[in-house]
Amino acid sequence: MPRGRLRIYLGAAPGVGKTYAMLCEGHRRRERGTDVVAGLVETHGRARTARLLEGLEIVPRRTLTYRGADFTELDVDAVVARRPQVALVDELAHTNVPGSRNAKRWQDVDELLDAGIDVISTVNIQHLESVNDVVRHITGIPQRETVPDEVVRRADQVELVDMTPEALRRRLAHGNVYLPEKVDAALANYFRVGNLTALRELALLWLADEVDEQLDRYRAEHGIADTWEARERVVVALTGGPEGDTLVRRAARIAARSKGADLLAVHVTRADGLAGGDPALLAQQRALVESMGGTYHQVVGDDVPRALLEFARGVNATQLVLGASRRGRVAQIFSRGVGVETTARSGSIDVHMITHEQAKKGRERPQRSRAALTRRRRLAGWAVALTGLPLLTAVLLPFRGTLALPSVILLFLTSVVGVALIGGMWPAITAAVAGSLLLNFFFTPPTHTLTIADPENFFALLVFVFVAVAVSMIVDVAARRTREAARAGADAEILSALAGHVLRGEAAVPSLLARTRETFGLVSVTLLQRRPEAGQGPDDRSDPASWRIVATSGAEPCTCPGAAGTDVDIDGDLVLAARGRLLDASERRVIEAFAAQLAVALRQVRLEEEAERARPLAEADRMRTALLAAVSHDLRTPLAAAKAAVESLRATDVEWSAEDRAELLETADESLAKLDRLVVNLLDMSRLQAGVLGVAAQPVAVEEIVPRAVDDLGPLAAEVKIDISPDLPEVVADPALLERVLANVVANAVRYTPAGESVLVTASRYGDRAEIRIIDRGPGVPRDAYERIFLPFQRLGDRDNHSGVGLGLALARGLTGAMGGELTPDETPGGGLTMILTLPVAVHTHDVIEGSAELGGSPNPGGSPDSGGSEDPGGSRDAGGSGDARGSGDAGGPLDAGGAAS
Repeated sequence: MPRGRLRIYLGAAPGVGKTYAMLCEGHRRRERGTDVVAGLVETHGRARTARLLEGLEIVPRRTLTYRGADFTELDVDAVVARRPQVALVDELAHTNVPGSRNAKRWQDVDELLDAGIDVISTVNIQHLESVNDVVRHITGIPQRETVPDEVVRRADQVELVDMTPEALRRRLAHGNVYLPEKVDAALANYFRVGNLTALRELALLWLADEVDEQLDRYRAEHGIADTWEARERVVVALTGGPEGDTLVRRAARIAARSKGADLLAVHVTRADGLAGGDPALLAQQRALVESMGGTYHQVVGDDVPRALLEFARGVNATQLVLGASRRGRVAQIFSRGVGVETTARSGSIDVHMITHEQAKKGRERPQRSRAALTRRRRLAGWAVALTGLPLLTAVLLPFRGTLALPSVILLFLTSVVGVALIGGMWPAITAAVAGSLLLNFFFTPPTHTLTIADPENFFALLVFVFVAVAVSMIVDVAARRTREAARAGADAEILSALAGHVLRGEAAVPSLLARTRETFGLVSVTLLQRRPEAGQGPDDRSDPASWRIVATSGAEPCTCPGAAGTDVDIDGDLVLAARGRLLDASERRVIEAFAAQLAVALRQVRLEEEAERARPLAEADRMRTALLAAVSHDLRTPLAAAKAAVESLRATDVEWSAEDRAELLETADESLAKLDRLVVNLLDMSRLQAGVLGVAAQPVAVEEIVPRAVDDLGPLAAEVKIDISPDLPEVVADPALLERVLANVVANAVRYTPAGESVLVTASRYGDRAEIRIIDRGPGVPRDAYERIFLPFQRLGDRDNHSGVGLGLALARGLTGAMGGELTPDETPGGGLTMILTLPVAVHTHDVIEGSAELGGSPNPGGSPDSGGSEDPGGSRDAGGSGDARGSGDAGGPLDAGGAAS
């Protein structure tokens, strides 16, 4: 029986319309005469979705009892017994109630497919296993239920149901997704614009990768070698020469011209290992490629143009970047070169030939080892050649009359081969020449002369010499290749160890120096830097006063490059100096790779040090800005009020009643009290900026601070509504600074709220953070002006609301940052501006208790979508629904009173 086909509707978030699209597809197929049943569809109380179920046959669900409550799940046996052509099964990532035959719904679907039934299902991107941790980092809520990516990748069709974040939020605001009492909490937590945008990007990227893999499979199955320009892919070829940096940067600029283009760098290594590039330069160029968002690849091939084009076609590249040839004019006469050959064979791939400073300067050839064999073996070969042949001649002379000349030649040839195996080419060639003379003199008629009477004997001697020389050269080349292969293997092992060293995070300069010293068996390895005041004269490399030691490993560190046995220039002012045995050329190439990595590690350390030094300056600057903003605005208001009250009391031309005098005195007293608090706070900020006073961060109850901040507004406090749950945990903050921040932000919100509307102050918990939201219904602020509203010294009367929302926000953001929090603006659903003050909770407790949101219960809204793929933001499910069998109806567990998943 053929296996059924699986079609999946993939969505970025709940509410985008996956279930709706699945039901519409079911109706389309039913209208075409296909036998379609609804195996399990979750409507979540949406009227439009429920209406789509009308006209479709619904297979009864299976009822299971768990923890005293009844739950329903997909009845696989009933669907198989019904044997429809197509079954609609919602929420592929759902976890079945304990006692079910399968733990996961996707396993139920797999059984239906095995039975030959086509299945249409749905899944959200947050439930895919590969992006589970990414979603948790973005939303702050763990997704408890996941489906393996391979299950979705095996689907015959995956269709994205897409919707912009703004459109989805409008759907929620209009009540098309959740009940009205759940909308505000959902919009304020999981369904933020930033969260939805990130989830949408994840869905698009995941599906793009899947489409890319499908395209590669199709091309491979149909033997398509031509490039299909579905996506721009720029491949840059690196030779390991100094021009590589220029080529990488040029290729990166080409890739940047196309949105979403890929950058790939490739280095072709000859199969014999002789034509490799400079490992130090390749390491630098690899780091450069990766810093620009590209990837580095290495392939092996004797035909470089062919290897390049095979790689480019294999990755479906559209453009290939090559450097202009470094070969001279004479060399180009005999060979067209890699660039010309690659261009001629490129076909539909665009080839860019980039000029550089090294063009036509000639190519440095790798040094070949002069000695393929050890000195002992060469001496042994000479000894055998000088003594073995005379000894063989003496042994064969008594048998000269009985042995034919070909037999004697074969014996001499065997001796020459033995010399070649022992001593290499030159002893063997010498033995071949000497053997030919001995054969001519003692065994070729007429004997005891160098004359050869028979032409056949002359030919035999020539063949002997030719074969002996050829065998000698072959043995020498084989020995050379064996030695080079062993050296290459050792170098590869060393570089592999270096790569693992870096990947394990041990790339600190002292650690790399120690690893370099141990690898090459050196006495000491020192990283030297030229002193800024020292010149670059001809003798400065031997002057210790011109250099300083950055780091060292081992005894007797070098104080200057001239005192080192081996020194490697990393850049103009940085040198790696090694003391101990002298390193040969091949070892020097490997140590250059270590030097390149040392330079990267040193640069990283220095950047971290600079960032650490800049951090206090940034903090001081932030405090200074807040201080100036406070002096320019907050001190002036109470001072003016107190001054006006006192001047009114001192006026002699007005007779004040006792009630008026009491009111003026009360005004002066309130203003001076506020002024006193401001001065105390400013003094504390000054001490904080000077480093002598820290922020008095402590557990603070938000429900106590907010009313005090609102009371500071005076008559404007009547326009503010406070809705804060007493169950909200305490936050870590400075009480006085938090009160000032809230007073400034709420005052701005009141000032721009239309008459008849109120400012709402709410608070909720979101993971390990608490959020205080100040919501107004004013004209709002464009998103591109969000940062400009925090500019200091900005006054509301000077600008309209589209350029900024007024005074005090710069101070509020500065003080919030000093307390370790954040102050960010957001759009109010339905119009207006919402300021979100985020602070860490005082005590992080694990609120997710198994079974606390019992199946059949209804946790508060505002958390994440439920873990079974439900599109209910609170994860609520009635006892007859398909609840989470583990007692948690949502992905993030039970929800606190603030509406966010804890």
